[in-house]
Amino acid sequence: MRLRSGVFASSCLLVEVLGVALFLRGFFPVPVRSLPRREARGDPPAEPAPPGPGMVSNWTKIPPPLFKKVVVVLIDALRDDFVFGSKGEQFMPYTKQVIEKGTSYSFIAEAKPPTVTMPRIKALMTGSIPGFIDVIVNLNSPALLDDNLIWQAKTAGKRIIFYGDDTWVKLFPKHFVEYDGTTSFFVSDFTEVDDNVTRHLDRVFKREDWDLLILHYLGLDHIGHVTGPNSPLVGAKLREMDNILKKIHISLLSKEEASLPNLLVVCGDHGMSETGSHGGSSAGEVHTPLLFISSAFEKRSGPLTQPERVQQTDLASTLAVGLGLPISRNSVGNLILPVVGGRTMREQLRFVHLNGFQLSRLLQENTPAYEKDPGYEHFKIAEKSHANWIKLYLEGNNSEILLNLGKKVLKQYLEALKTLSSSLSRQVAQYDMYSMMVGTVIIMEVLLLLFLSIPKALSSRAEFEVPLSLPLFSLLFYLVCLMLCAVHVIVCTSAESLCYFCSMSWFTAVGVMMLISALMCGILSAIAKIFENSRLPVKNPVVSSSGWSEIDVLILAGTVGHVLSLGASSFVEEEHQTWYFLINTLCLVLCQDLCRNNFLLKEYDPQHSTNVKQNFGEASEYKNMDIPAADNSKLGKTISSAEFIRGSDKWISLASPWIILICCRLLRSLNQTGVQWAHRPDFGHWLTSSEHKSELSFLAAVSLLMIFFLVQRRCSLVSKIAMALGLLGVYSYRAAIGNVIFPWQHDSKDISKGITEARFVYVFVLGIVFTGTKDLLKSQVISSDSSVKSTGLWEVYSGLVLLAALLFRPHNLPVLVFCLLIQTMMTKYIWRPLKFDAAQITIMHYWFGQAFFYFQGNSNGIATVDVSAGFVGLESYVEIPAIFFTAFATYAGPVLWAIHLLCYLSSEVSRNSAAVGHGCFCYALMRSLPVAVYIVLVTGLRYHLFIWSVFSPKLLYEGVHVFITATICLFFTAMDHNHSHKVQD
Repeated sequence: MRLRSGVFASSCLLVEVLGVALFLRGFFPVPVRSLPRREARGDPPAEPAPPGPGMVSNWTKIPPPLFKKVVVVLIDALRDDFVFGSKGEQFMPYTKQVIEKGTSYSFIAEAKPPTVTMPRIKALMTGSIPGFIDVIVNLNSPALLDDNLIWQAKTAGKRIIFYGDDTWVKLFPKHFVEYDGTTSFFVSDFTEVDDNVTRHLDRVFKREDWDLLILHYLGLDHIGHVTGPNSPLVGAKLREMDNILKKIHISLLSKEEASLPNLLVVCGDHGMSETGSHGGSSAGEVHTPLLFISSAFEKRSGPLTQPERVQQTDLASTLAVGLGLPISRNSVGNLILPVVGGRTMREQLRFVHLNGFQLSRLLQENTPAYEKDPGYEHFKIAEKSHANWIKLYLEGNNSEILLNLGKKVLKQYLEALKTLSSSLSRQVAQYDMYSMMVGTVIIMEVLLLLFLSIPKALSSRAEFEVPLSLPLFSLLFYLVCLMLCAVHVIVCTSAESLCYFCSMSWFTAVGVMMLISALMCGILSAIAKIFENSRLPVKNPVVSSSGWSEIDVLILAGTVGHVLSLGASSFVEEEHQTWYFLINTLCLVLCQDLCRNNFLLKEYDPQHSTNVKQNFGEASEYKNMDIPAADNSKLGKTISSAEFIRGSDKWISLASPWIILICCRLLRSLNQTGVQWAHRPDFGHWLTSSEHKSELSFLAAVSLLMIFFLVQRRCSLVSKIAMALGLLGVYSYRAAIGNVIFPWQHDSKDISKGITEARFVYVFVLGIVFTGTKDLLKSQVISSDSSVKSTGLWEVYSGLVLLAALLFRPHNLPVLVFCLLIQTMMTKYIWRPLKFDAAQITIMHYWFGQAFFYFQGNSNGIATVDVSAGFVGLESYVEIPAIFFTAFATYAGPVLWAIHLLCYLSSEVSRNSAAVGHGCFCYALMRSLPVAVYIVLVTGLRYHLFIWSVFSPKLLYEGVHVFITATICLFFTAMDHNHSHKVQD
């Protein structure tokens, strides 16, 4: 079967997507749990039996509740410095007064990554550490089946009311006697989402028919996503929250009875980064305030000290004790002792014993050698000391010795709890190694097949024969299938717990086995073909005088260097520095080539048109380049540099690399990214501050004008008009939501959601893309005119540019301008004069696409994903458009450079049609290499200290990027439809 390079590359990437999906499913499994929820409730453990005959403890039940009513106020994205810092003093005076002089305890709760809402709610209510993949299912939260505080409270007959983020309603269906959920994903809503919660308070506090009230406020999180933590809107929202907390606190005090006090808990699910997003592991994202306010506590006296740090998972066990409920079976949290510090010593010891027993039981169910665990040993020692204390207590000893011994036992318990929690935090989840191995095998087979196919895929014909039914390998195919099925049966029947791949249907599993076998046979066939060709005598051997050019050396060294750097956590965190270095070095090498081409060489030197195919061992076909000669006389003719560039264009060409370097340096100053320097101020922060709205407005207007000037050159008249109106609509949308202002506008009080303006732009985006698609279909079906196809591609590209302009934040519009400017300069003044081949140009496009991914302000952390882009022009959360817009805005840099590559290769009349196939194949190879190596590295580093905070987010980015690249390569293949009719022999 004869396949073109593009078709082959696209097929390989689709198979690779399957392998990556299998690996991710194995790497991010559902965490291991203790018991099903229906079996979680059991008899509580008795107090440790005191030594000696005839002495029995009379306390075998769960202690009674410590509080009558509990109100949990969860303020989404509440950072610790919003309460304990200067913003708290300025905007939350009542809360600050309660912390400093009231009856309260304040802590800083540390959340574990991923710092997104749904896994944080799970951690707060179950006390467990959710799996990292919860960052994905956060968009569609399933019901929580694990043992949790809400289920325990409902089972105990407590009446629970909830208002706020509807994620709670999805996690705990049929658990609330009354609820009103609001969607958490429409981030343009700052007020209604909170007013919908507050409007219920007056009515609820007049009633007595509830025990637990949960309020989840979302406005602060939405403000952070859209405007950042330093926006003036943050102060107004904090003041609103302070007034609400004051109202709740006073209402609880007025309803309090002498028997049991009430409790108010104020917390955040996560914080926010300096850009206003969350999901990563920076200090601003993981540190949240945790306040316990109740008349049961002693009034604070003396100077305020720095709040103690606790784990976010500690809240579940603390609230369980406060409500008189069993601690959740899967909790790894510790009891926050100051909350129960006012109770008797016997009660305090009973509380920490219950917590220690629950942790030790969870350890037993997850660790075979649990008896050797230091935490378990400490717990058993503390239990014996506790038994001795009970003996003295039952004997009626009330001396100071009893009190000191009790404090000693309490300290022993707390040390045991801390050690047990630490051990469990490392062991609550296990990897699905079988699924990971199957995915890795598929990915590595695809990569090896791509490497072996390089000589034929990058030949002048850009096509090769794929042996699908060779008799030599038919027996091998069935033998490999049989062997893999046998391995599958053995693994899936001997494993203690079924893995994801074992849970698939046999039809699907056998299909994957057949795919692996077919890939293996294809690899062996390609290797055999190479050996067969090497034994044949070479007819008319051609000795190439050209070696490796500087560009080729840089491409190879840069690609290998980047791939190897992924094994270090620091290089993953600061990957943008690698790409900045590579494109800067590339510009310097291009400058050297341009100088040599214009000044040092008087005759045409074929070394400068060396393509990458030669360097992969195809010297015999070095004439079959994607830049074909018109005839032999032209090939032999000496070409002076003046024929490449004439007049002033020569000096513009020489200056182009330096201009590109200046552009890249300006872009680096626009958005600080990574980890080490992300906190430092950049030009983007300066522009987005409220004091510089006029400057931002001017920059946005100039950027939109530049975008129109740069992108409209190859469009039809109708598309030019649509582009102009669309860019005007982009500015109008940003003015409507208050990001920028019009010259005649003195303030931005009339802020709206900008839905009409955004949809106005969408109409023109769809119109431009439709016009381009019509031309593409015409060129493929009716006309073979390449100019029609070229025009259609450029119009599709301009429509995507307009969509990016709408989704980008105003301060990022210069990124789009510089992207178009660099593409224009390199097309006219670098690639054409130096006559690079398609493979080299493809790799340059790939490098610049990766660099522009980071120029946008992206990083390898989840927190830099701009979620607000997914809701531009939407009245409510709609899953498919929101995911598409967010993904496009995040990967706009790589996508625009990839589409520009297709437009450039298709529009260059000096290239034969093999160029598009070469570009598609090289693009697939450049994406497959780092993914395959990184997956192997992550597998080896799966127990690394930074696996969840550094390597796992990068793995998710790589997985999404593979899917996007596969989609782009399919588009390449569709545009390479009439390839075979134009290839020269």
